[in-house]
Amino acid sequence: MSHAKIRVAVNGYGVIGKRVADAVIRQDDMELAGVADISLDWRPRMATHKGFRLYAATDEHAAAMRKSGLDVAGNLDDLLGASDLVVDCTPKRIAAVNVDVYRQRGIKFILQGGEKHEVTGHSFVAEASYSSALNRESTRVVSCNTTSIVRTLRVLKQAGLLHRARGTLLRRATDPWESHLGGIINTLVPEPEIPSHQGPDAQSVDPDLDVITMAVKVPETLAHLHYWSVQLTRPAAKEEVLDAFAASSRIALIRMDAGLTALNTVKELMADLGRPHDNLYEVALWSDMLKVEGDELFYAYMVDNQAIVIPETIDAIRALTGTISSAEESIAKTDVALGIGLLAETLGQR
Repeated sequence: MSHAKIRVAVNGYGVIGKRVADAVIRQDDMELAGVADISLDWRPRMATHKGFRLYAATDEHAAAMRKSGLDVAGNLDDLLGASDLVVDCTPKRIAAVNVDVYRQRGIKFILQGGEKHEVTGHSFVAEASYSSALNRESTRVVSCNTTSIVRTLRVLKQAGLLHRARGTLLRRATDPWESHLGGIINTLVPEPEIPSHQGPDAQSVDPDLDVITMAVKVPETLAHLHYWSVQLTRPAAKEEVLDAFAASSRIALIRMDAGLTALNTVKELMADLGRPHDNLYEVALWSDMLKVEGDELFYAYMVDNQAIVIPETIDAIRALTGTISSAEESIAKTDVALGIGLLAETLGQR
């Protein structure tokens, strides 16, 4: 690549797109070429407020956006022409249509977990599939829940402890900023099939995982909550399991007896740490709740559906462009830039 820094375009400035843009500008080896969107409301105005170059998806959208008072630098084609790679954060299924545009342009691209694995032929979690993403045309950063599953099961697998895993997911009903538009109240909505889609999706990253998931939507919007029952390869001590989880910088061991007794208290801690958007990038796993009975392991953790995929996306940018060949080096670089690790230091990781 001829440029000293990776020029990154973000297509779609919503829940994930704005967080990706914020993360890109924190990296010393990347620059934000601009963001593209079609909205006329407050969201793209925040992009220009931050000094980001704003582009429209098409000339027609550009005309409407300018008419509404937005400072638009051009259309998506202009943005792609000024970029080395595009992160597509548009709504589900729209990204799959955009793929043809990216391929015609010859630009590398990253999709999010709402798209199918087959669209890119590769699914990404930094600790598990970084090396196979090196210099590829494209990858798909898997969903928030799938990211958490791969992160946690991978460390158990690496420690030689994982035989099979069964998980139940309590899923938030909708994104917090859309709580007034929809969701559920006074009921629970089970996913109609077992396994739910997260287990097979995790196997798109690591086909060797023996994992089955069940999921239910619950009437809250803060985050997801997972409960896992894992059969180990052998009896193990609780400390051995905790050591395996603590080996990943992207798993934060939290404690009930530290007052972190619910999803809202963890989010409040993120605010106190000064995280942008109160982002919880890590899997927040309750270490004092974790239980080992012989070769059976039981644990629970929290997933911030709006934030967990952000560090993965940053690492995927480096993998596709081949600027850093080592997963460990990229992960460490991303972690420092986003303040990942400070939570573990604050809590003492036990």
